[in-house]
Amino acid sequence: MGTTGIQIVIILAYISVLFGISWYVKRRAASSTEDYVLAGRRLTTPLIMVSIVGLAVGGASTIGVAEQAYKVGLSAGWYTAAWGIGAIVMGLTVAKKYRRLHITTVPELLERYYDRRSMVAGIACQVLVQLVVMSLQYVAGGAVLAALMPDIFTPVTGMFTSAVVFIGITLIGGMWSASQSNILNVTLQYIGITVAAFLIVAMAGGIDVVAIQAPTVMAMDFFSGVGPMTIVTWIVVLITVNISLQAIIQISLGAKDVQTARKGFVIGGLVMLPVGFVAALLGVIASEMYPSISPTTALPQLIMSLNPWIAGITLASLWAADVSTACNLLLSAATLYSHDIHKQFIDPQMSDKKYMAITRMSVLLLGLLTLGFALTISGIISTLMAGLSLMTAFAVIVLMTMYAPAYCSRQAAFYTIMASIIVLVAWMVIPAVRVLPHVIYAEWIVCSVTFCGISLVSKKSISTDGLAEKVSAPAQH
Repeated sequence: MGTTGIQIVIILAYISVLFGISWYVKRRAASSTEDYVLAGRRLTTPLIMVSIVGLAVGGASTIGVAEQAYKVGLSAGWYTAAWGIGAIVMGLTVAKKYRRLHITTVPELLERYYDRRSMVAGIACQVLVQLVVMSLQYVAGGAVLAALMPDIFTPVTGMFTSAVVFIGITLIGGMWSASQSNILNVTLQYIGITVAAFLIVAMAGGIDVVAIQAPTVMAMDFFSGVGPMTIVTWIVVLITVNISLQAIIQISLGAKDVQTARKGFVIGGLVMLPVGFVAALLGVIASEMYPSISPTTALPQLIMSLNPWIAGITLASLWAADVSTACNLLLSAATLYSHDIHKQFIDPQMSDKKYMAITRMSVLLLGLLTLGFALTISGIISTLMAGLSLMTAFAVIVLMTMYAPAYCSRQAAFYTIMASIIVLVAWMVIPAVRVLPHVIYAEWIVCSVTFCGISLVSKKSISTDGLAEKVSAPAQH
């Protein structure tokens, strides 16, 4: 069997297994909409762990990190480490508080404690950010398939194929499908990239030879390539995202209890810490071996130099990273539409059966919409950082609501979200306002001042029902 035949067998087998898992868990997801979007709030610690790792370690954390490492060196790996730090902070702080509230979406929290216009603005921002992040998975998925089978796929046809799998798996089994398939995805991607790293470092002559042949002095430095300021920025952005993005919150809300949510996030964050540096190392080696290729194709191109079976399985594992990320993002975006728009404004009396149908239709239509985004995006990590900064408003609102509800005004959430949008737009179109290292710092300053300022001026306090810790209740185990 030729190399292309081997790759086709591997990718078809992998797709078949993913769809097999989805059909197997379909019955669990079909009994109610809560089973479909939150796995019936029955996810265990291992399922929470693989779900958050699967969401975080996607195209940006592998293909995107290698792309940046191709240009700046090993320090690009801090991007994935920042995801891990964000997940650990989420687990140690607000994961248990989210789970205790028994909500389905972040905008639901906004409506419960603030007002309806905050909820509407929140839906718009959350859906937009998640569609941008998801479209990056199409870009990375297309790059992997084009590298794996260049005679069959171009980056564009690779995106279309990725879309079919992303949408199909989510459509069939919802959160159960995404979490169960992530057991396979995460296991495969960690084994694949680790084995590939050992073989490629050996092929390059060992780590000392890689360091000697590095194109620049900073290529093998853990900090100087992207610089300490960028590393701090990534950590700030991804802590912000972990405590506010619907796709991440939805994973914690699916946990069977408070402690499960907490442990799953902390363990998942620890598991994430090293993998970005492995991808970055491979990006550095690719820059030595293939100095004139497109940086986006650096990691797939390097892996293709291995034995066809190992290369096929490793690239399938990188594609698995995109599948695991995209499924969670697509499901959460669809949940935002069906739960917070359709159920609230269009058909409040709809049956659970119709609610399920609307959610599934949203998965299909939003999945197709992101293909359009994917065709216009370049620079995976830079695009991601700008979009994710919009989550700052939600982080400020959530932290104040959960930790200082007595100082929150019902008017504050809406104006904070509006302020975050104005800051991002101004940052992108008016160069003179860029006095800080990154838009995330401007977002934190403006959103914090706006929220606290409105809360001081307005006397209309939020309700604290459900927010207070139950001191007399026994601890959950």
